[in-house]
Amino acid sequence: MAGRKRITEKKMPLAQPDKRGSRTIKRGDQVAEQIKRGINDGLLRPGKRLNKEAELQQMFNVSRGSMRDALKALEVQGLVTLSTGPDGGATITRVPIARAFQSLQNYLFFENLTLGDIYAVRRTLEPMVAAGAVAHLSEADFEALERSVSVCEPFEARSEEALDQRHEDIHFHDVLAAAHPNAFLRCLCQIINQMLHSLVIVAGNVTQRDYQAFGRNTVAAHRAILEAARRRDADAVARLMAVHMDEAEAQLRKVHAALQQKLVLDSELDLRTERGEP
Repeated sequence: MAGRKRITEKKMPLAQPDKRGSRTIKRGDQVAEQIKRGINDGLLRPGKRLNKEAELQQMFNVSRGSMRDALKALEVQGLVTLSTGPDGGATITRVPIARAFQSLQNYLFFENLTLGDIYAVRRTLEPMVAAGAVAHLSEADFEALERSVSVCEPFEARSEEALDQRHEDIHFHDVLAAAHPNAFLRCLCQIINQMLHSLVIVAGNVTQRDYQAFGRNTVAAHRAILEAARRRDADAVARLMAVHMDEAEAQLRKVHAALQQKLVLDSELDLRTERGEP
């Protein structure tokens, strides 16, 4: 089909069956490894469409079942999206933060993780990331930060508004993290924010006054950080964020917040949004 980019035009037979220890690597896994090698080498970038399934079978010299196993494995890892229909197939995708979070939380589920553990890390990372983002914030970023604060101001305690405002509280930090040039720091903060978004719960017997105070304090902290960022004062942003992290943990303890001991499932994550899809 015109305009459809192919990964290669020649046959790509697999190497001799790979063995790691006493375990023979399945053909589908070998194909997945070869495609990942192409991603690693920069030959396959996000948005690149692979050949149709039948063509991939011939190129890798494997059965239909093995090819489907390979593509499914890559989809589970978040490296490809699969579509059906006459023009369907596999497309290379950037792994979404939600997928990275899910892999990490699968491991942490078996650890005794507390809210205090998360904030011990946030107190170190958030001031560093926010300060490092200041020089890179665009006007669109400032608009997103302003919009986030506006959604949460004035703070409402009704359940539907409170949920939206809690999401925006976290989104404020996501905007700052996304502007940081260090991809590793950016990723760590965004995964922690996803964890807060998905796993933190507030006790049902919290008073309206305490919950409103929590919201007002968060809005005030975000407003001060935003104003310092607009002045491009990275030192002030770092100081304000450090204070905000201390206050945020104390406020969460006051409303008896805790981490849910549960696995967040695919159905509970909006992976389409994380991929930037409509």
